[in-house]
Amino acid sequence: MASSKFPGPKFPGPAPESTVLVIGMGNLGERLAYRWADSGRVRRLVLAGRSAGTVEAIAGTAASLSACSVEPVVVNATRPDEVADLLARTRPDLVVQCAAVRGPWTLSGREDAAAAAVRGGGLALQLPYQLPIPLAVMRAARDAGCTGPVANLSFPDVTGPVLARLGLAPALGLGNAAMIEFRVRAALRAAGPGPEAPLVRVLGHHSRLLGVMLSREPADPADRCRVFLGEDGRRADELAYRAPAVPLSPRCNELTAAASMPVLCALLPGAAPLRCSTAAPGGLPGGYPVRIDRRLGTGAITLDLPPGADRAEAIAFNEAQARADGVERIDDDGTVHFTAAARAAVAGVDPGLAEPLPVAGLAERAGRLDRRLS
Repeated sequence: MASSKFPGPKFPGPAPESTVLVIGMGNLGERLAYRWADSGRVRRLVLAGRSAGTVEAIAGTAASLSACSVEPVVVNATRPDEVADLLARTRPDLVVQCAAVRGPWTLSGREDAAAAAVRGGGLALQLPYQLPIPLAVMRAARDAGCTGPVANLSFPDVTGPVLARLGLAPALGLGNAAMIEFRVRAALRAAGPGPEAPLVRVLGHHSRLLGVMLSREPADPADRCRVFLGEDGRRADELAYRAPAVPLSPRCNELTAAASMPVLCALLPGAAPLRCSTAAPGGLPGGYPVRIDRRLGTGAITLDLPPGADRAEAIAFNEAQARADGVERIDDDGTVHFTAAARAAVAGVDPGLAEPLPVAGLAERAGRLDRRLS
């Protein structure tokens, strides 16, 4: 039976000879570092960040939790040459990219007009902060001949499709759909004891994560993420909004880390197969149910849609949901076009913040954001 071959989201078997590289030692990177150190899944853990003091402090703490080797490395992850050198030296079996020029919580709590306008236009307006480092990492992986998978935590539902247009898509993204799956499982547990938890498959975009975390179901059922239970894929979208509400703060990164670890462990050499939901597999927009089986080599990650679900329709659904994050469309060269709502949100602050964003214009647009938000 397929469900026994691809179990639910439990940690796959250990791969004690593996090397894992985590890039980005912010709030989320630190949480992942400790989870890796305590997991028993790696022999060598390389922690890379821009601040020597921060990286060394996190590495020292991680080393106290684990028998694995923990190595602190200082790197400017916006520079592909530095990242390529790091990859060539460490030869990781898995790269976890969780760095950003500025984190998604940067504007949290700010009430000034500029911050409110940028937040109101959707997270896509902050792509100049979210895209440069995964772009640099994927270019570095190509240049260094890195064959291990790269998993990206920096706004993967949108950065993944942009990178895919450039032939640089990470293996998959993390958080978002995996977090929604965890919330569905929490709702099932809260409903009381019952039979063994069913297979849960989630189709949904980052733009719907806010409502899921706050347990606020959209008024229009078409705007809900899609939840499928069991092998037959019985629809139960409402379960995404039934778990206890979680106030938005960096504390949410604890759920992001927890939901990411089963996916990450399944990407290690020798890991057992896994069925789960995750963001941007192969650079697709939004999140999907997938099967991960490292025994399949280059085909290790495949979509696991329920019976009767159509791949093209699932992609179209997530592309439509991306509009709530401010994305109208992405051109073949990676240029991002913003929605009318995003343009209206920043019209009174700086209309240029919502002009079409080419990949070559990331640095200029980031500087523009900095000036308006300073």
